[in-house]
Amino acid sequence: MSWGGGGMGFAPARGGGLPFGGIPSELQDGVDRLLATEPEHPETTVRFEQRPERPPARLSLWHLLVAYPRLMVVSLVLIVVLSLSAQAGPYLTELAIDHGMIAGHRSLLVVGLAAATYLASVVISALAQRSQVRTTGRLAAGVMKDLRIRVFGHLQRLSLDFFTDEKAGVLMSRMTSDIQNLQQLLQDGLSQFTQQGLTMIVITAILFLMNVKLALITVLLIVPVLTVASHWFRVSSERAYQRVRDGIANVLADLSESLQGVRVVTSHNRQRHNVIHHRNVVGSYRDANNQTAHISSLYGSITQLLGYLGQGALLAIGGDMVLHHSLSIGALIAFFLYLNRFLQPIQLLVQQYNTYQQGQASIIKLRGLLETRPSVEEAAAAQALGEIEGRIDFEDVVFGYDPELPVVSEVNLTIRPGETVAFVGPTGAGKSTLAKLITRFYDPVRGRVLIDGRDLKDVTFASLRRQLGVVPQEPFLFAGTVRENIAFARPDASDAEVEEAVRAVGLQDVIARLPAGLDTVVHERGQSLSSGERQLLALARAFLAHPRVLVLDEATSNLDLASETKIEGALDLLLQGRTAVLIAHRLSTAMKADRIVVVAEGRIVEVGSHDELVAAGGRYAAMYETWASQAEAESAGTRPD
Repeated sequence: MSWGGGGMGFAPARGGGLPFGGIPSELQDGVDRLLATEPEHPETTVRFEQRPERPPARLSLWHLLVAYPRLMVVSLVLIVVLSLSAQAGPYLTELAIDHGMIAGHRSLLVVGLAAATYLASVVISALAQRSQVRTTGRLAAGVMKDLRIRVFGHLQRLSLDFFTDEKAGVLMSRMTSDIQNLQQLLQDGLSQFTQQGLTMIVITAILFLMNVKLALITVLLIVPVLTVASHWFRVSSERAYQRVRDGIANVLADLSESLQGVRVVTSHNRQRHNVIHHRNVVGSYRDANNQTAHISSLYGSITQLLGYLGQGALLAIGGDMVLHHSLSIGALIAFFLYLNRFLQPIQLLVQQYNTYQQGQASIIKLRGLLETRPSVEEAAAAQALGEIEGRIDFEDVVFGYDPELPVVSEVNLTIRPGETVAFVGPTGAGKSTLAKLITRFYDPVRGRVLIDGRDLKDVTFASLRRQLGVVPQEPFLFAGTVRENIAFARPDASDAEVEEAVRAVGLQDVIARLPAGLDTVVHERGQSLSSGERQLLALARAFLAHPRVLVLDEATSNLDLASETKIEGALDLLLQGRTAVLIAHRLSTAMKADRIVVVAEGRIVEVGSHDELVAAGGRYAAMYETWASQAEAESAGTRPD
C-alpha cells in the first residue's frame, strides 16, 4: 500500500507482529536485522488459582533475589572482581615511586611494569563493570516481571470491599512508582551498596597492612562520628521516605479521580477548585521530597567534613613520619590515595541510601498490599459445583458492609429453578446487597445462602461464577473491539455465536452504524458509545455466557423507550429456562416477574405476584398506585401534585 501526498511507500509488515500493517520500505532492511536478533518468546502458560496452593513468602528483597540464584551469584563474583581490581592503582603508584623514581632507586623498567599493570587492572575493572551491569539488569528485569505478576494476581483475588475502600490511584501507585523504585534499587542500588561496602572493607584492610598507626588514627577519627551520623540519617530518612511514598500515592489518587470525573467537574464548573486542591496535594508531596533532600544534604556535608579532617590529620602525622624516615614518600602518597577512595564510597553510599530508602518504603507498601487477605475467601475444602438447576435459598441471612451495622436482617427466601424474581423497594433498602450475596461478592455475617441446596461457601468461585451472569446498572466495557467485549466471558466463542448474541438483544442496527462493525475498537470504559448502547452490549455479553442464574441490576434503566421496547423481547429469550433475579427500579420491569419481593429497611416485607400484591393493598400496592398515576399523567401531558 502507499500513502498519498508524501510519496513514501509502505511495505507489508513481515513477521505478523508489527502494528499498522506496514513499515516504511527504506526501513525494512533495518527492521529485518533487528528481528533476526530478537530471541524466541514461547507462548506463556498462565495458571491462576483463586486460592494459592501455599501461602506466599513474606515480601522482602532477599526473597525477590533468591528466585534467580545463578544471576545473583554471578553478580556477586563480578562485584568482588571489580572491587579488588579497582584498588590496585595506589599500591602500584607506591611501588613506582619508591622503587623507580626516588634517588638511588630509579628504574624505568619498574615504572613501566607498574604502569602496564595499572592499565591491565583498569581494563579488567571496565570489563567486570560491563558484565556486572548487564547481569544486574537481567536480574532486576526478571524480579520486576515476577513482582508485577504477583501483585496483579493478588489484586484479582481480593474481594470487592477492598476496591470500594481503596482509591484507584493508590493502587496504581503500587503497580507503577513503587515497583519502579524497586527496579531502581535492584538494578543500581544493591550492586552499588555491595560494591562500595566491599570497597571500604578492602581499603581498610590495605590501610592496616600498610601502616597500623596511620590506619588506627584514620579509623578512630572518622568511623565513630560517621556511625552516629549514619544512624541519624537512617532513622530520619526512613520516616521521610514513608511520607514521600504516601505523597505520590495521594497525587496519583487525586489525578485519577479528577480524570474519571472530568465530565462532572466541567459541568459543575469545579476546575479552579480542583486545581487548588491538586496544588495542595502536590505541595505536600513536594514538602516530603524537600525533607529528604535536607536530610541527605546535611549528612553529605558531615561526611565531606570528616573527609577533610581525615586528610588534614593524615598530612600532619604522615608528613612527620616521612621526615623521621619511618614512612616512605610513596607509602604516604598511596595512603592519601586510599583515604580518598575510602571516603568516596561513603559519598556514593549516601546517594544510594536514598535509593535504598525509596525501595524499602515501596517494599513496605507492597508488603501491606500482598498481606491483605480477601474478606471472601475460597474454602480449603471447596468443591467444584456441577451443573445447577438454579434453586436459591436465603436462610436467616444477616449482612452489613460494617458487621456492626446490618444492611439486611433475618432474610428468608426461596427462589425456585427457572423462576424470575424481582426485588423492589426504596433506594438503600438492600436490594442490590441481596444480589451481591447471591453472586458471593460478599458473605453473610450470619445465616447461609445456598444454591441447589449447597452453601456457597462450600463451592469454588470458578465453578459458581461460571454459571452466574451479572448485568450491572452501569456496564463496564474494556478497551478493545466490540467482538472482544461481547465474548468477554467466552473468548473462544465462534463468530456465529457472537452474531447470535447480537441478534438476540437487538444490536444489529448499532453494529451496522459502527465503522468496522464488530471489529470497531471501543474506547476505554466504552465512552465512545451511548449508555443505552453499552447496556445492550452488556446484555449480549450475558447472553453469550449462557448462565444458569442471571442477575440484572435494572438492566433497562439507561435505555430510551424505543430501546427498552426492543430489548424486552430479548430479555424474554435471555431469561427463558433460567433463574433470574431482577433489581427493579421500574415497576414495568417488576410486573413481568413471576414473583415480586418487596424489600424495606433491610427486610423482606412482601412476596407475591403482581396481581397478588396489588390485591393485598400493602407497600407494593401503594408503589403501583403512585407509578400508575404518574404514567397516566405523563400520557395526558400533565403532572400530578
